[in-house]
Amino acid sequence: MLGAIGSFKSRAAEGHGNVPPWGSNDSRTGDRSLRRPEGSRPAPHCACSAETRSCCCRSGDRCVRRPWNRVLPSPIVLWAGGRPDRGAMADFRNRISPAREAETSSRQGEARNRCIIVIGASAGGVEPLRKIVSDLPADLPAAVFIVLHVGQISYLPEILDRAGALKASVAKNGACFKMGNIYVAPPGFHLLLHGDHMMLRRGPRENLARPSIDPLFRSAALTFGASVIGVLLSGSLSDGTAGLRAIKAVGGLAVIQHPKDALVPSMVESAQLYVEIDHCEPAARLGGLLTKLAAEPAGETLPAPSGVRLEAAIAAQEHSTMKEPDRLGELSVFTCPECHGPLWEIEDGDMLRYRCHTGHAFTADAVMEAQASEADEILWSLLRSHQQRAEFARRRAEREKAQNRSKLASEIGRRAKEYEADAAVIERILESRRARVADNGAGGDEGNGKESEG
Repeated sequence: MLGAIGSFKSRAAEGHGNVPPWGSNDSRTGDRSLRRPEGSRPAPHCACSAETRSCCCRSGDRCVRRPWNRVLPSPIVLWAGGRPDRGAMADFRNRISPAREAETSSRQGEARNRCIIVIGASAGGVEPLRKIVSDLPADLPAAVFIVLHVGQISYLPEILDRAGALKASVAKNGACFKMGNIYVAPPGFHLLLHGDHMMLRRGPRENLARPSIDPLFRSAALTFGASVIGVLLSGSLSDGTAGLRAIKAVGGLAVIQHPKDALVPSMVESAQLYVEIDHCEPAARLGGLLTKLAAEPAGETLPAPSGVRLEAAIAAQEHSTMKEPDRLGELSVFTCPECHGPLWEIEDGDMLRYRCHTGHAFTADAVMEAQASEADEILWSLLRSHQQRAEFARRRAEREKAQNRSKLASEIGRRAKEYEADAAVIERILESRRARVADNGAGGDEGNGKESEG
């Protein structure tokens, strides 16, 4: 397992900024920070120290953690086999200072518990999250990662930081995480886990949202296997279901909020339909349950399905292709609601999902929601167009009548009435749609990632 358990220093704190920890795939054309500065001398070793935060690369010498002349593996290389091979692990260790490697190695034996908790929530999810965090102890032997569907601004880290004993903060790209801490995905970025660090990517939206729950769950499953606990809370549509399936596929645990306790139960009901759930509890009991599960030993990690690895790489923007060997399903007759390209139909067990060549991903519920939203936009555009045509024809008819051209005025007036009749038909359709939405007690904004909660 790549997960290094315990406290890890942020790469940014060590002077490396937000450079992705695996480096560039091309040392000649990649990030300039991976090149040896002109006039510098290559050092035989690096004196990096996590305690003093000093590094010889600051003076221009070569650092063995980030050698300028070696191609480093990308996430898709490390994920390609479900778990990294020895060569990839050796290369990964070469990028860690001796002090950090010793610290990591000393804790490898302690990495047998369920040390990774990933939580997904949407509409109605803030209060359950607050309750769960308030019940988690300060010595929790796990790191917690949270995705909440939000708009452009989120105050969730501050809310959770005040709610309990654990420190909550915004996840940072390339930063290593610590046990006993909470990390929240920022607006507009997918949160992914890889090795001992976090990644933020503006990859394709999944289930009409970014951040999306599925990418976090998949990346955690691939990196930490059976040590992962996936938790799904209140929300509409079905984001998180495919991610929970990935966690279960590698031997992790699936936990959901009880549907009767959820303000918007669609997400947890979807998970109940398509995932073998281990625990279903109200939010008031989830904090204690997660504390107990985190202390238990993890089971055996099972090989991850190849489709899960490919979808995780797409979310990480490492792979975006639908060439014959990489197809996740069969080409359908439908088009992507986001980019209008062709959609591939994926049979994920008894669950039907869709993904386009760009990488946008949808459950069947999300496709229907997107189609409904697109139909609404078309109807409103048609209504505006017919109303404007009717008004324009009416004014023109009045002008022609004033010029004593009664025959032309009568013809244009007839057209105006036809346009008004068409507009009335569209208004009745829109009114009937509004009535159905009111009866169902749900709207479409949450599914489009426009919710402002949190």
